[in-house]
Amino acid sequence: MNTDKKDLGAKLAYAALDEVPSPKADAKEIVGLVKSSGRITGYQLSDGSTVSKEEGVAMAKEGDIQGVGIAHRKDSEYLKSLPDGTEKNNLGNLPSVSG
Repeated sequence: MNTDKKDLGAKLAYAALDEVPSPKADAKEIVGLVKSSGRITGYQLSDGSTVSKEEGVAMAKEGDIQGVGIAHRKDSEYLKSLPDGTEKNNLGNLPSVSG
């Protein structure tokens, strides 16, 4: 893929986000997804803790989670990976964990 297409893809991905919070220096990363019936219900963080989807959104807004932006579907907010040129850390590619 050429650079222009990558840049356009990144711009479109950012445009789909409602908010891109600035992470704090000690912000955690999402390392796993908590799922129920195939739907994401929470996130496992790099410190080993798990939080609900709603708690994750609130933490991201406060700058406590890095690498994510906030989007919404209907009246529900959720986290999306920020485009960084690699697929391996996209939320959809993370392992499922038990909550």
